[in-house]
Amino acid sequence: MGGERYVLTIDQGTTETRVMLFDEEGAPVERAWAYREHRQIYPRPGWVEHDPLEIWLNTKACIREVLEKTGVDPGSIAVIGVTNQRETVVVWEKETGRPVYNAIVWQDRRTAREVDYLRSNYFELIKRKTGLVPDSYFSSTKLWWLLDNVPGLRERAVRGEVLAGTVDTWLIWNLTRGSSDVLTPERGGAHVTDYSNASRTMLFDIAGLEWSADLLEVQGRIPIDVLPLPRPSSDMAFYGYTGPEVSGLFGGRSIPVAGDAGDQQAALFGQAGFREGDVKCTYGTGNFLLMNTGDRPVYSEHNLLATVYYSTEPGKAKYALEGSVFVTGAAIQWLRDGLKIIEVSAEVNPLAEAAEDTGGVYFVPAFTGLGAPYWDPYARGLIIGLTRGTERRHIARAVLESIAYLTRDVVEVMEAETGKRISELRVDGGASRSDFLMQFQADVLGVRVVRPVVLETTSLGVAYLAGLAAGLWRGVDELAGKWRPGRVFEPRMDPDKRERLYKGWREAVKRALGWAREVPWAYGYE
Repeated sequence: MGGERYVLTIDQGTTETRVMLFDEEGAPVERAWAYREHRQIYPRPGWVEHDPLEIWLNTKACIREVLEKTGVDPGSIAVIGVTNQRETVVVWEKETGRPVYNAIVWQDRRTAREVDYLRSNYFELIKRKTGLVPDSYFSSTKLWWLLDNVPGLRERAVRGEVLAGTVDTWLIWNLTRGSSDVLTPERGGAHVTDYSNASRTMLFDIAGLEWSADLLEVQGRIPIDVLPLPRPSSDMAFYGYTGPEVSGLFGGRSIPVAGDAGDQQAALFGQAGFREGDVKCTYGTGNFLLMNTGDRPVYSEHNLLATVYYSTEPGKAKYALEGSVFVTGAAIQWLRDGLKIIEVSAEVNPLAEAAEDTGGVYFVPAFTGLGAPYWDPYARGLIIGLTRGTERRHIARAVLESIAYLTRDVVEVMEAETGKRISELRVDGGASRSDFLMQFQADVLGVRVVRPVVLETTSLGVAYLAGLAAGLWRGVDELAGKWRPGRVFEPRMDPDKRERLYKGWREAVKRALGWAREVPWAYGYE
C-alpha cells in the first residue's frame, strides 16, 4: 500500500453508519469497511427519531475499525467525503456540541398539520423556489416544530447559541470541531452543507443556490444564522480539516473534508449518471429514483421533485428529477422485527420464492404516509386480499412485490413528466442484491434492470466527489469510464399479466390513502 492515496467515506444512513476506503482507481479497498446500526426511536405513532450522539460515536467506531483492519497509514488518506440520510434534522449547542433533542428523521410525520397550512397558503411559493411539494418528509417543518416545542430553543436560536443542520452538517461539524482551518471558524467546526442536501430542506432557492428569506419567514420564522453555509458537493476550497476531536483516529494528522452529498444524489453520481436522462433507483430503507436533468431544474407537474444533483463549483449546479418512496426495505425489517416472520432479512427472498404468487395478497407499506407520486401523509399501511389460505410466504412475497410496484408508480410519472421512455434502470442499495426482486422489477416495468459490480454506489459517489476536490481524478469523463455493469435482468413476464397485477396494486393503494384522517385519534392528530 506504499505510495497509494485513499478516499475515506462516511455513509450515514437511516438505519446504519458505514465507513469505507476507496483507492485511486475508485475501487473499494478489500476489507476496508465497517458499519454500525443505530436505534430507531418511536416516541409516538408516526414519530421517528435517532440519537445524534449515538450516530457520531458509531461513526468514530467505524473509522477506527477500518483503519485497524487494513493497517492503512492515515497519512495516505487524501480526503474525506460524507453522504447522509438527507432530510433528518439535528439541533445542537454551539459551545458544547450537545444535541438539544433527538434527531427528527425524514420518515417522521408529526408535522402534518404544519404541512396542511403550507399547502393551503404557500404551495406555489414553495414549489417555485424549492422544486418540492410541501410535505413532512422535508427538513423545514421539523426545525419549525423543534423551535416551537423544545422549551427555550427559539430564544437560544435567536441569541446564536445553537446550530442546526441535516446529518451531513452534524458529522462534518464534529469531524472538524476545534480545527483552526475551517470555512466557519466562529462556529467551532465547519458548519456547512452542500447544495444537494440544502435543496431537501424546503428552505433553499434551488435556482439562486441560497437560503430563501421568504421561506424562512413563512415556515416558523426560522433564524437564518442557525443554518449552515451552503457549498458545492465537491469543494476544492475544502470545508475544513479534521480537528482534535478525532485526531487520535488519524494518528494526529489533519485530513481535509471536501465531499458532501445527499445519499441519493451520491448514488446517481456513483452510477456514473452524468448524461441527461440517466436514471437510477436505490433500494434502501426507502426507494429513490433520480433522473439527471442537466443544468436547469425541471419543475414537475406530476408530483415529482426538482432537486439539486451535485455541484463542483460555487454558484453552479446540476439538477435531477426525483421520486421518493418512503418505505420499501424498511418493510423487510418490519417483517423481521415487528411481525417476526423472518429472523434475518436475507430469509425474505427464499421465503418469497417459495410462493408461486401472492395468492391475491397486496401489501401497501404506508407506515409513515406515501411519498411520490401520492404525497399523502395520512396514508397508512395495508395488507389486503387475505384468505384462510394465506401463509407467511405469501406475505413475504407481497412485501417484495410492493417495492417493485412503488418503483413503477414513480417511473410512470417520470416518463409522463419528461416525455421520455426509460429503457434502462440502474439499481443499487441493499435490496438490489435480491435476484428475485430485480427480476420482478424488470417484469413489472417491462424495462431492462442493470445492477453494477460495485453496489455501494452511495459511498462510491461521495468518494468520487471528494476525490475530485482533492485532485485524485480530473473530471466526470474519467469517472464514467470506471463504471462496470454486473448482472442484467431482462423483462420476461407476459404484458397482459403485468398490467393485471399492476391494476390490483393501484386498487390496493386507493384503500390505504387518507386512513389517518378517518381515525386521527389513533395517530395523535387530535
